[in-house]
Amino acid sequence: MDKEIVLITGVSSGIGKAVARRLGGGEFVVFGTSRDPVGSGVHPGVILLPLDVRSDDSVNACIQAVLDRTGQLDVLINNAGYALAGAIEEASLEEAKEQFETNFFGIARMVKAVLPVMRRQGKGRIINIGSLAGLSPVPFLGFYSAGKHALEGYSEALRQEVKPFNIHVSLVEPGFIRTGLGKNSRNPVASIGEYDPWRGRALDSIARYIDDAPEPASVAECVVRVLESETPKTRYKVGKEATRVIRLRRLLPESLFEKLIRAHFRMD
Repeated sequence: MDKEIVLITGVSSGIGKAVARRLGGGEFVVFGTSRDPVGSGVHPGVILLPLDVRSDDSVNACIQAVLDRTGQLDVLINNAGYALAGAIEEASLEEAKEQFETNFFGIARMVKAVLPVMRRQGKGRIINIGSLAGLSPVPFLGFYSAGKHALEGYSEALRQEVKPFNIHVSLVEPGFIRTGLGKNSRNPVASIGEYDPWRGRALDSIARYIDDAPEPASVAECVVRVLESETPKTRYKVGKEATRVIRLRRLLPESLFEKLIRAHFRMD
């Protein structure tokens, strides 16, 4: 086909929806996925498919549906995910595994399914939507931060491995973005009262930062820059906050940076 074929996971809201709307109906043929595609309300130029990234069968069926309609797959944008909000001690191991099954292994499952296609084509692009939390972990989003941190190492290693096949891998790392991340986050079933003061202040701070954050369209524009680049970089930060925090982490002594984070989330 003349147009590149793009597959985006998690387009029902937030960043995924913004990226799908930005790319749909233009120079790309865009397939958007969610577990409930009927109610996602995405741009009419986006072809919706059902997908549960936790299921091998669902992933394989989704990829095959794209290939049946187009015969190719040029770009995979991994966005599906959610936040588990609470103290690390409060989360059961099953809840932590569920978080990783979607946010990390869901991406690994999608990549494993598309790489044979891209290798046969002799080209491809994989864009993983990471987070500033993967570089500077957020208190009371511990397992979410851990999953995004794992994605950092995974993506960088993957980029090196698939480069000989003309497959480019990039990470987009937003700071806080005005999405439904806070409202749609899950909480551990168990609650430990001793954490209440610190958890409450930290989660209130996170909600306030999200309310004041840039719109998801800023991430969509960054994705466009990645797609337009002939030699895409490993990492793309989105927002002044992401750039500033990483610079401070690099320059400040660890003890001072820790105090800064605690003050940022009103931990003391």
